[in-house]
Amino acid sequence: NGSKTFITNGVSSDFIIAAVKTDPSAKRRGISLLIIDRDSPGLSATKLNKLGWRASDTGEIAFDQVKVPVKNLLGEENMGFFYIMQHFVSERLSLAVGAVASSAYALELSLQYMGERSAFGRTLNKFQVLRHRVAQMAAEIEMNRAFVYSLYQRYQAGEYIVKEASMAKLLATQLADRVMTQCLQMFGGYGFMEDYPLARMFRDARLGQIGGGTSEIMCEIIAKALIDQVRYAPPKSEQET
Repeated sequence: NGSKTFITNGVSSDFIIAAVKTDPSAKRRGISLLIIDRDSPGLSATKLNKLGWRASDTGEIAFDQVKVPVKNLLGEENMGFFYIMQHFVSERLSLAVGAVASSAYALELSLQYMGERSAFGRTLNKFQVLRHRVAQMAAEIEMNRAFVYSLYQRYQAGEYIVKEASMAKLLATQLADRVMTQCLQMFGGYGFMEDYPLARMFRDARLGQIGGGTSEIMCEIIAKALIDQVRYAPPKSEQET
């Protein structure tokens, strides 16, 4: 019983992986992951109307006396919270990659437009204020790209880079927000039109600082590692968590 909100593909999915309380008294050590059929009796989904990311539905899932077979347990019982925590590293790296890639694409579109659009007898790419803005964005994109690539190498080598992945997501998604705003501005009124890709990219970029952990949560994770000397390590068994 209960409900969960902001579930990606919650309406169109065939199966749902739900984090449920199998031992409420144990708090985070009493959460397990269950694979639940979307057609299970008592399970319903409502599509939410979002600002962006409209190509992927987001839903509110409601459970009313839903029965799940014991065999649908994913992994070990009561280890669900720690599985989720381990997954956050790859999720945040993926969001950082997406933010850098979309920023680079927005800049590419803007450079093309600046070379075609003329104002006061010259193309936009001849105005110094816009040229310097482009240079700043390009530099920040390349710095973020190099950082994210280096983290993926460490992640693939087996390092548990919670702090660094949080840094990458924090910086890359903030960058995407700035880039989309500035690139849309370069398109002028056309940037505000849904016929041009910048309008959608502007809306989609806003999720970056919310999904997968907000920017504020990223800052707190980083602060705990730097100030409180918290050491993040993947649990191998319940006794080690």
